[in-house]
Amino acid sequence: MNTTTATPSAEVVHEFWRRMASNDFAAVAPLLADDFVLDWPQSNERFRGAERFVRMNAEYPAHGAWRFTVHRVVGGAAEAVSDVSVTDGVQQARVLSFFDIEGGRVRRLVEFWPEPSPAPAHRAHLAEPIDAGGDD
Repeated sequence: MNTTTATPSAEVVHEFWRRMASNDFAAVAPLLADDFVLDWPQSNERFRGAERFVRMNAEYPAHGAWRFTVHRVVGGAAEAVSDVSVTDGVQQARVLSFFDIEGGRVRRLVEFWPEPSPAPAHRAHLAEPIDAGGDD
């Protein structure tokens, strides 16, 4: 599934992920506001400014180029949310990102990087694997 709500904020988010996919993280910096802040609540980390965002991504340990699959972007007037799969060929993750957009630039970004976990056996009779049933 690749669903998008067509709004200016959603367009900024799509451009953000397009630039991230280049693996040239400095190319993302012009999309970030002067007072940009990124929060990762699960690890209790805050990154202030485009320079730290670029360095964090460039220094993150990777096994190859990062690839991004945008599953869904939903946007309002000044906010958007994306659901994106990320892999370097070895590591795999799915991130939910909440963007605050101001003047066509990302002012605040809050990301949740949940750890995948196996489905518990006690629900096996009620559920099916997502991949088995398609995206409906």
